[in-house]
Amino acid sequence: MSRIGKKPILIPKDVEIKLEGDLLKVKGPKGELSRKVHPKVQVDMDGDSVIVSVADETRECASLHGLFRILIDNMVTGVTRGFERVLEIVGVGYRAELKGRTAIFNLGYSHPIDFELPDGIEAKIEKTKVILNGMDKELLGKTAAKIRGFRKPEPYKGKGIKYADEMIRRKAGKTGATI
Repeated sequence: MSRIGKKPILIPKDVEIKLEGDLLKVKGPKGELSRKVHPKVQVDMDGDSVIVSVADETRECASLHGLFRILIDNMVTGVTRGFERVLEIVGVGYRAELKGRTAIFNLGYSHPIDFELPDGIEAKIEKTKVILNGMDKELLGKTAAKIRGFRKPEPYKGKGIKYADEMIRRKAGKTGATI
């Protein structure tokens, strides 16, 4: 049995959870999220908490147990507080700007990169910082990874787009030839 999966999920007062067949809906002040529940996973409401359990004790069920407990907890957190991901743009002349729902990145290529933000994700750009906000943690992570993929940080000077909390392993580069 999963240690993470055994923990109950506490539901805040302003959050409403409904289970309709195999579709779990979580509604809160920031919006509504839904997710299909795996057939081997059972979700039970017990007053102000949610308890996740599984059909049997196989390895697959143990991993599903912990996974769905965390997914439901992230849904509850997302509809109450939301999530934030910060990206930093490092490099001379590298910049980004926001026009409506489109982020335009100038990253040293011969052309600017236009990126349409997905529904549910808000962005704020401050000079060399891109701040992404959203209630769906999975979609937020995918969006941040896609933006980082436009110009991954290189190991010599650290130029590119990196997560704010990411440490880039630096390489020494070439040393002069000694004769």
